Amino acid sequence: MFLNKRVVVVLPAYNAEKTLAATVQEIPPGVVDQIILVDDHSSDATMALAEKLNIKAVRHPQNRGYGANQKTCYKLALESGADIVVMLHPDYQYSPRLLIALTAMVASGHYQIAIGSRILGGQAIRGGMPRYKYLFNRLLTLIQNFATGAKLSEYHTGYRAFTRQVLLELPLLENSDDFIFDNQILAQALRWGFSIGEISCPAKYFAEASSINFSRSCRYGAGVLITSLLFLTARLGGPEHRIFRKSGRRILE
Repeated sequence: MFLNKRVVVVLPAYNAEKTLAATVQEIPPGVVDQIILVDDHSSDATMALAEKLNIKAVRHPQNRGYGANQKTCYKLALESGADIVVMLHPDYQYSPRLLIALTAMVASGHYQIAIGSRILGGQAIRGGMPRYKYLFNRLLTLIQNFATGAKLSEYHTGYRAFTRQVLLELPLLENSDDFIFDNQILAQALRWGFSIGEISCPAKYFAEASSINFSRSCRYGAGVLITSLLFLTARLGGPEHRIFRKSGRRILE
């Protein structure tokens, strides 16, 4: 419990055997009530290791994609009674030690979403982020801030904390099952008027850390541009795409 809030950490995993233990070991004790791992049909021993670490683990019967993995994560977390859900990649790219800071931002009531930004603090390149990804990140963030009217430092981090209300109200089942899910959920949150806070979070890039290749990055970038256009269209009074409709399908109906 943290400030009388039940905190659940979700780990969307795919072939995370080499980094899972290090990630879990650095999660600060005394803050998290439960850790839930969803294995997206890994080909390694991710599930076996999760069981050794006494983590609640669920395995998809086939690979469904990163976005679909998160949908399962959030469903399980909400069903477990979570008040705050923190999404942390089990590839040890983001620092688990900052989980307290993210949780506190949400538990304080000041923000409904908190994200760990690789851009704040200027450590992205020093942490090993490829320069083309850094440039894509800055350009896409500039475009999305223009479309949404927000002033976030980035929309592409995989380290996030949400209140229960956010995950219940957003039509998450309308979102993609692929990587663009990350971007869509923040766009939805801004469209719904939820408050988003940021902290500086160093990130590490190494062989075992998950990362999409150049072609997948380009596809993701195209998805961001489409999401931005859909947001701007709705913001200007045009038709709303299904991801922004209040009637959209939610995680728990």
